[in-house]
Amino acid sequence: MSDDIVEIIRNKKARFEYEILDTFEAGVVLKGTEVKSVRQKNVNIQESYARIKNGEVFLVGMNISPYDKGNRFNHDPLRERKLLLHKQEIKRLTGKLAERGFTLVPLRMYMKNGKVKVELGLARGKNVHDKRKTIQERDMKRDMQRDIKKYV
Repeated sequence: MSDDIVEIIRNKKARFEYEILDTFEAGVVLKGTEVKSVRQKNVNIQESYARIKNGEVFLVGMNISPYDKGNRFNHDPLRERKLLLHKQEIKRLTGKLAERGFTLVPLRMYMKNGKVKVELGLARGKNVHDKRKTIQERDMKRDMQRDIKKYV
């Protein structure tokens, strides 16, 4: 069975703001109208992060807009959503997050074989000079691509 992956949203800001050390794939527990909103790409993960509470992982701050045809069955757009990870992964993450400066940020959200998944990144915040370096590398890469295109 092939993996049918449809990307819903990508957190472009995360790779700029954080240094990503490791990534994890997690399922998301959603209610009925939330899934329909996600399929319509009415999701924002820019300001969200994940935290571990009582041995379970929750995504905080993710905004799923109410489904326009959902009427009274709609949900709270900013509620905490449980993430589905293996127990060993949660234990490993608990140890890493206990260290100073680490956080879990969602990098992208996608549908895989009809299930909504989130790619989480174990991240450490970048300093200002690291961000400047990222901008400089991106500009150099863009200039190189432009030069290559000009001569080809």
